[in-house]
Amino acid sequence: MSGPYLGETMNQCPIKPFDFKMTRAVIVSGWGINFCGHTLLALGEWYFHVDGWNSRPWFMREEGYMRYRRENNKREIRRWILNIPDPIGAHAKLVQLLAEKWQWGILPHNCVNFVEEVVKAGGSNAGMYFNCPSIEPFA
Repeated sequence: MSGPYLGETMNQCPIKPFDFKMTRAVIVSGWGINFCGHTLLALGEWYFHVDGWNSRPWFMREEGYMRYRRENNKREIRRWILNIPDPIGAHAKLVQLLAEKWQWGILPHNCVNFVEEVVKAGGSNAGMYFNCPSIEPFA
């Protein structure tokens, strides 16, 4: 693989619905002209995100997240605790999204929307209005 580490693609999901008890939206700095930053979904020690114009979502464990931040020159801005009333629904959506290619659309279909789709399937209303994680809450 060339370029900085983004994570791995997942062919079989080890995440279980009970893993959604520790759900976080993790906001890290962006790159280049992206002042809005980047959003990842954290479930305990597991991290999931989309990055690329037409690629499957990426995953990594805690040590991979540290490598991702180091190799991509990212700094963590904040973490938002998310309540997931329906972990089975969130789990089903995550499994579905991990198997599909994500069509990146800059603002309308981006890293924030990926996290929103999973948490909304889990019964949460959390999300962002402007899709700019560095300047607004994931609430």
